[in-house]
Amino acid sequence: GKENRYDPVPNDGRFAKLRGKLRLPVRGAVIGRFGKAREGGGQWRGLFIRSDSGSPVKAIAAGRVVFSEWMRGFGNLLIVDHGNGYMSLYAHNDTLLKDAGARVSRGDAVAKVGNSGGQGVTALYFELRRGGQPVNPDSWLQRR
Repeated sequence: GKENRYDPVPNDGRFAKLRGKLRLPVRGAVIGRFGKAREGGGQWRGLFIRSDSGSPVKAIAAGRVVFSEWMRGFGNLLIVDHGNGYMSLYAHNDTLLKDAGARVSRGDAVAKVGNSGGQGVTALYFELRRGGQPVNPDSWLQRR
C-alpha cells in the first residue's frame, strides 16, 4: 500500500470502544442521513449537518490529521485517522484549522463550517470510514 508520511496512529483498539459515545462534530440539524437518497442522485454516505457559518467543527475522537486541503466535490476537506482503520471526514468547510500531520484530541476544533465545494447550504458533511468504506455513523453517536 501507500507509505504513510506520518507515524501511524496506534492500533490499540481504543476507537472501537467509543461506539455509542461519539458526539456530532458540529451543532446543527441533520438534513442528510446515511443511506438516504440525496438531491441530484446517489445516496448519502455520511451525515449532512446544517450549521451556522464559522461554527467550530470538532474532531470526534483523538487521532492524526492525514488530509487537509481543498478537494473537488468536498470543498475544504479534513480527514482524521483514528487508528484501527477508522477515519473521519469533515467536508465543505470555510476554513481548515489543522494541517496534515497534526495530532488532535477529541473535541479539538479542526475546521470552521462553510459551504465550499459547491453546496447550496452552509453545512458540514461528516463521514465515518472503516477500511476505506463509509459506515453508518448512527450506531456510533450518542442518543440525544
